[in-house]
Amino acid sequence: MKKHLFSITTGIILALTAATGYTQVPMFPETVSMGPGYGNEVYYQFSSSNTTTAARNTWDISFRTMIMSSCIMTNDGSGVTLWSYPYADTTGWATLDTTGLSTWTPIYNDPTDWENGAFSRHAGSHPDYGWGIYNMATHVLIGDSLFVIRLTDGSFKKLWIIEKNSPINTYIFRYANLDGTDLQEMTVDCSLYLGKEFIGFNMQTNLVVDYQPIKTSWDILFTKYMSIQPNGEPYPVTGVLTNPVNYTKKYYPVDPEYNDWEVAPWDSSRSNIGWDWKAFDMSSMTYQVNDSMVFYVKDQLSEAYRLKFTAFEGSSSGNIDFGKARVFSNGIGDDKKSNVRITLYPNPASDIIQIDIEKLKPLNEEVSVSLLDFTGKTILTEQLPSGQTLHTLNIQSLSPGAYLIKVTSGNSLSLNKFIKQ
Repeated sequence: MKKHLFSITTGIILALTAATGYTQVPMFPETVSMGPGYGNEVYYQFSSSNTTTAARNTWDISFRTMIMSSCIMTNDGSGVTLWSYPYADTTGWATLDTTGLSTWTPIYNDPTDWENGAFSRHAGSHPDYGWGIYNMATHVLIGDSLFVIRLTDGSFKKLWIIEKNSPINTYIFRYANLDGTDLQEMTVDCSLYLGKEFIGFNMQTNLVVDYQPIKTSWDILFTKYMSIQPNGEPYPVTGVLTNPVNYTKKYYPVDPEYNDWEVAPWDSSRSNIGWDWKAFDMSSMTYQVNDSMVFYVKDQLSEAYRLKFTAFEGSSSGNIDFGKARVFSNGIGDDKKSNVRITLYPNPASDIIQIDIEKLKPLNEEVSVSLLDFTGKTILTEQLPSGQTLHTLNIQSLSPGAYLIKVTSGNSLSLNKFIKQ
């Protein structure tokens, strides 16, 4: 019922206009739960209110699946810590010595950039990507560094990322106990997981961990991660990260009802929402949410949502309360000069998508429905007889991603986006 009311109300909010000239929108309450001790992370999608929950400590390192990426992250929110071996390159594998480890500087993921994982933090200019050197002839990154890593269970391993073979999108890496026992050499084929942003690996079980939902099914992530405090020190925090293809805006300090959302530019960083929208109050021994902080999130359909946190219960339950409201439409399909308007549902969709066609004036022309990818390439076109206003497309065979539905009737045209999950 909540989702149904949300869709109805967004159609009538234009009657409520603020003094600023911006639409006042009712906030709809939502709650996500990370569980006691923040044992889970939660992926959330604004358009559907859907959540996907995953155990947070099931992986130690994670590979970005994009072919043109060298990013390898650590599960720093679950205690994974990485050190670059300072005394030798890969020729020192057999003699690696952790004497003085406490004086080495630990490496963590860049809290602002998804592509700058812990293994790349010492990168130089191209072709040096931190853990390896890119060969421009073969398009293979060759590992030139050794690492020591503390896993989620607190044990230590030595680690060597041997290569990323970009043409086939595979990583080869080697790890062992510090004394060289339990040597493992593994290959992860990222081409099997292109629908996900990252694919994890557990160095205790020696198994790939498919821990993320598909990238088109979430906008923000509630999780623990390593942030940089105002004094420059890294510190684990509980907060919100943004899907790499989404954008956010942060307004602070503002009135709690602030809605002049177009003032600031969109931000593409990983942690613009972050963690500091709440603080622990020592007098009450509870978390207090900052009432003067308002966020906006642009999802993968280019719809914008107002986001305001209302409560944070801490590690006892991991519950986080917030309000959300859609504040504008992407405009595609809303050409007031067109005689045709369409509605797509469900959106996002996985199997079929219904196309509801509204003719704003009586028309006798047949209707043409086309499915396009986001490069503008037409995938299929179907003709509908005059008078038919509802059409169903089977989209099971499509790869996950964003697509366009184009409906034409005479000289009228309407375009709408949808997401295939």
